[in-house]
Amino acid sequence: MIDHVSLAVRDLAVSTRFYERMLQSLGYVCLVQSETRVAFGTKYPELWLNARPTMQPLPDDVGAHLCLRARTQAAVDAIHAAALAAGGRDDGIPGLRQATKVTYYAAFIRDPDGNRLEVMTVPSAEED
Repeated sequence: MIDHVSLAVRDLAVSTRFYERMLQSLGYVCLVQSETRVAFGTKYPELWLNARPTMQPLPDDVGAHLCLRARTQAAVDAIHAAALAAGGRDDGIPGLRQATKVTYYAAFIRDPDGNRLEVMTVPSAEED
């Protein structure tokens, strides 16, 4: 079981604003903030941003891939839209995708540092 995830970011202020806007639809809020790191979560810090101001921008074929689970397809759509409005880059519009064992609904975004973020849900019968 994963307890938390940490991402390196070049500009902590820019990344904090991006993740605040993107994560609010999931109920995440900023729980810890200092000069060198920020943490988001619902009850405790689950996603940490660590300032690495000398880090070079990441090309699209490297960096972290973080997948977040949303409750509904509408939530995936809202998070994708919020991420784009906050300065993220589209890396896969919301839609159905086929995995090895399940069909799921997901969207992909690149954060300001080039990390690939996925937001997904497994649709219920009512959403089909």
